[in-house]
Amino acid sequence: MTNVTTSEAIEISGLSSTIQDYLSLIYVMERDGEPVIGSRLAELLGVTPPTVTNTLKRMTRDGLLTMDKNGTHLTESGWAAARVVMRRHMLMEWMMVQTLPWSKLHAEAHHLEHAISSMTETALMEQLGHPRTCPHGNPLPGCEQAVSAWLPLTQIAEGEQVILRRIHELAEENAPLLAYLEAKQLLPGASLRVTEILPFNQTITVEVNAQAVTLGNAAARYLFVEKT
Repeated sequence: MTNVTTSEAIEISGLSSTIQDYLSLIYVMERDGEPVIGSRLAELLGVTPPTVTNTLKRMTRDGLLTMDKNGTHLTESGWAAARVVMRRHMLMEWMMVQTLPWSKLHAEAHHLEHAISSMTETALMEQLGHPRTCPHGNPLPGCEQAVSAWLPLTQIAEGEQVILRRIHELAEENAPLLAYLEAKQLLPGASLRVTEILPFNQTITVEVNAQAVTLGNAAARYLFVEKT
């Protein structure tokens, strides 16, 4: 995991919502040591690869990225701006947690995160008691250590009892998946028992609240748990 705890917050009002969206996704990918690939960004953002290429070039020109033989990486300014975007997004999720269904928080916060000021951000942090994670269990910038001991569900053995703690940010981009998890009560804090692992079709079945729920490994790897 890239060390992202040292960047200072900066004012991002001059950055378009599109650039902020790119910053937040690249932030997550770099934080987790995942290469920043244009086709993957295009898939997550729902745009064409040429659009991604042009935007990345613009971000490089503006000093937010470097693009060379070593790959695409955020600069110090890019890290600082991305941290602000991520923090504001997560604070918006907390602000609405008593109002909207859990599965709708991410999409709605995506619309609101671009509108709040640094003053509002500071006030919300105080009001919410300086949360270390978002309602999906992902770490606020600077709080990565809070989630470091949690493991992907795909690393849990059959028969083990665990507590679901986190739905990764990249899974949050999949609205139908979030709705499915909420409907099946697979929410942070839920107690699970892995009842079946089928490598041949890459599925994991867990028991939650006395019901069996089967997940593909492609989704299960984004669910992080704590062993009990």
